[in-house]
Amino acid sequence: MTSTTSTPRRAAAAAFIGTTIEFYDFYIYAFAAALVLGQLFFPSENPMLSTMAAFGSFAVGFIARPFAGMVFGHLGDRLGRKKMLVVTIVLMGLATMCIGLLPTYAQAGIWAPIGLVFLRLLQGISVGGEWGGAVLMASEHAPKHRKVFFASFAQWGSPAGLLLALIAFRCISAMEQEALMTWGWRIPFLLSGVLMIVGLVIRFGVPESPEFAEVKDNDQTSDNPVLEVIRKGWKNILFAALAVTIGSGGFFFTNTFMITYVTQYQGIAKTTILDCLFVVTILQFLSQPCSALLAERLGEGRFLKWVASLCILVPYPMFLLVQTGNIYYMTAGIAMAVLLLAALYAVIAGYMAEAFPARVRYSGISIAYQLGSGLTGGLTPMLGTFLAGHFAGQWLPLAVFFSVLALMSLTGVLGLSHLRSSNARPVVLSSSQGVVS
Repeated sequence: MTSTTSTPRRAAAAAFIGTTIEFYDFYIYAFAAALVLGQLFFPSENPMLSTMAAFGSFAVGFIARPFAGMVFGHLGDRLGRKKMLVVTIVLMGLATMCIGLLPTYAQAGIWAPIGLVFLRLLQGISVGGEWGGAVLMASEHAPKHRKVFFASFAQWGSPAGLLLALIAFRCISAMEQEALMTWGWRIPFLLSGVLMIVGLVIRFGVPESPEFAEVKDNDQTSDNPVLEVIRKGWKNILFAALAVTIGSGGFFFTNTFMITYVTQYQGIAKTTILDCLFVVTILQFLSQPCSALLAERLGEGRFLKWVASLCILVPYPMFLLVQTGNIYYMTAGIAMAVLLLAALYAVIAGYMAEAFPARVRYSGISIAYQLGSGLTGGLTPMLGTFLAGHFAGQWLPLAVFFSVLALMSLTGVLGLSHLRSSNARPVVLSSSQGVVS
């Protein structure tokens, strides 16, 4: 089965728009956790404890993602990529809208944070199933030698969703404090319903992945793709999970934790850091496809090694510039880090996808990505807040923390590169016997 000439572009566009909507929903929770949820759902006399509790609820969504990756990976490799993407976008939209309707702690007591954590769990399940399917719908429709570039369109949805979330919270942050805390914070969550309908219409218009369709037509689907890929491709899963560490944890360091750091420890207005992040995210949005094209020319493995190495060094000049409190210097410092993170993030999806055969690919990349991002993305804001409170007035421990995340990614990239160079395909599972060749 082959795609028409226009189908790869349509699939890439659908992946981009779908992940934009999903990440908008995910990011508005991150901003709300940094700005308002601690006071509304986890009130405490100590602001740091309230913020850490809010970031704890934020982390719940990441904890759910590896399990969701297994479930949706299994179903995606058995039933198809398209069906799973329809389910995930509906689940995310409904969960996000319900957060916007939740009563606060003052209104419902302990049931308010319980409800919030439950809905956050549903958000995590949705993203855990979404990412792998979106990447594969783009890459598996793509021409043979353009798969990494087309897969980057699914990654492009992250900065696009972040831009929408920043615009939404920048608008409501200008409200009077009482109005913001009473009803204004709900608006970004309720808007998710409109975006969900748009995403559904677009996704229904894209056919199933041709590579999955071929596997199914030849009766080569795996009976238990999760078990098969864990048994036969665990090294690829491990290295891929490490490779995505800085691409996930680093973004939540710069886009979520940094809001808390500069407002609570640097005394900078929240509108200032939101404006700064807005400019940085525009640069990220523009740079990601350029990074994917450059990697295609230089070789994805070589490109990822250089970028991961530079990520180890970048937090030190970033913090030196952030410490000035000057919005232009702050923007330049954060932009340096984010452009490097974006370069790795744009390329790693397609690079990972080629590490697994089509019959278990949804399971393989979902488990790897959600394991890496679940552990680091969810815990990074909490650990950053802890370090900032414990080493008050010192930025060096925070920079070292960032470097450790980048070192983990470099280790993963080197491991994947070694496996790719030692085998024509890192894991080649026989369609009938399920053995490594």
